[in-house]
Order: sequence, then C-alpha cells, then structure tokens
Amino acid sequence: MKFGVIITTGDPRTMADLAAAAESAGWDGAFAWDGVSLGEMELFDPWVVLAGMAMRTERIRLGAIVFAPTRRRPWKLAREALTLDHLSNGRLILPVGLGTTDDAAFGNVGEPTDLRTRAELLDETLAIVDGLWSGEPFGFEGQHYRFGPMTFRPRPVQQPRIPIWVVGVWPSPRSMGRAAAWDGVVPQVRNAEGAGVATTAEHIQEILGFAQHQREAAGRRGPWDLIVEGTTPPDDPDAAAARVRPLAAAGATWWIESDWQADVTAVRRRIAAGPPSVGVAERPQS
Repeated sequence: MKFGVIITTGDPRTMADLAAAAESAGWDGAFAWDGVSLGEMELFDPWVVLAGMAMRTERIRLGAIVFAPTRRRPWKLAREALTLDHLSNGRLILPVGLGTTDDAAFGNVGEPTDLRTRAELLDETLAIVDGLWSGEPFGFEGQHYRFGPMTFRPRPVQQPRIPIWVVGVWPSPRSMGRAAAWDGVVPQVRNAEGAGVATTAEHIQEILGFAQHQREAAGRRGPWDLIVEGTTPPDDPDAAAARVRPLAAAGATWWIESDWQADVTAVRRRIAAGPPSVGVAERPQS
C-alpha cells in the first residue's frame, strides 16, 4: 500500500511547502483538489498549485482529488496534464470524477449539471485525452465533441499513458464499469438507501472481484489501483495502523489522508507524523 495526503488549505506557496514536507516525511503522494467557486472559500487553480509542488519535490506522486473534466475542454486538459507530467518527470496521476455541482462553475455558468450528461462528457473526455496522448494524429466523433485529426507532441513521460483514476459509485455497475476501464478507482460506497458509507475491507474485496471480471472480459492488462480516503490520528501510530491495515490486507493499493476540515497547522502536523505503518517491508509499484 502507498500513502498520500490531500493538502486542502493554504496559498500556493504554502501548499508547495507542504508537499515538500510530505516527501521528507515519507509519504508517497501529495494531492491538491479542483474547485472554482465554492461560497467564500479561498481557492487556487490546481494545475498551478501542482506545478509548484512538482518544483519542490523529486519523488512523490502528484495529482488532485479529484479533477472535474466535465467542465474542462478535453484537449486543454490533455495538454495541461501532459505538461505537468513532463515538469514532474513522470509523477502525475489524473484522478477524475463527474464534479460536484455545488461549485458555481457548473450550473451558474451554464455547464451541464444532470448526471447523465456529465457521465457522457466524462467518458468522451477520457477517450479524447488518451487518444491525444498517443502522439499520433487523432480525431474524434462523439455526441458532445467532434474534431478532425490533430497531433499532440511530445508524448507523456509515463507510458502507456498518465494513470487515470476514476471515481466509482459502488455497487453501481455502470459507474464501476467506467472505473474498471482505466487505471484505478476512487470508490464512493453507497448503502441500500443511497447514503454514503465508509469503505470497508469487505467492500474492497467485492470491488476488486467486480473489476477483475470486467477487465479480464475486456482483455485489459496491467496494474489497477484501489484508493481509499479517510483520516488517521497523527499522535497514535498504533491506531493509525489499525485503521489502515485491514484495508491493505483486502487489496487497497493507496490510502489517502483526507481531512477536508483541517487548517494549515493540522495538515502540517499530520504530514510531519508520517504515513501509517501497516508492516509491509516493500510497497508494490502502481
């Protein structure tokens, strides 16, 4: 299992400093987040923040939990991700989802908000960025996007592509099927009433079984990540390990420390304490 932390607060310089601190403390990933207008919150562009993080670090993986491609032009997203991949020397991960419509940069500015349309846009966007990253002439004919062949150079540092993690709602076959088609899933588990619940070891085993069947049926090969978000205490290593260990044993490949209410001091404190220890001598490569 690998360990990342979402840096949810601070100005761009502070967020870059926190990413450097995370690398020094032994974390495997530092993640920003993607928002445009959420009430009175102070928000910064994730690509600019990630560029700052890339310049302050050398080892850790970088990304945002999660990008909302449904309000981005696919070719612009492809170029932004390609650029950050080169700037970081191949350390970018691209987690994506439908986006939260609480952001005023959806319905307030005329972007589609209905679930079906956002899902269609996400599917087409992922097909487009993957095609453009090939470095070969690529055109597209979809329901929402159509364009003639164009060539993107250079290709990404990472091959066959920059890893794409997709938010998947469990146990929705359609949502999870989308995630199984790419490089990993950030699961959102719902109970029978549709309410969100914490991801358990049992959920992880069920999700992995579903994804394995889907990927084998489609002839897909290669690693596939399962990412779990949550919080662990910075001052109780045993409790932190106990929280994460059963998830690692069930097959989760990433734990992302995600305290969305933390201020800069709390984020810095959690980072400095280091990632939870699950007693694994060597972490698998994703």
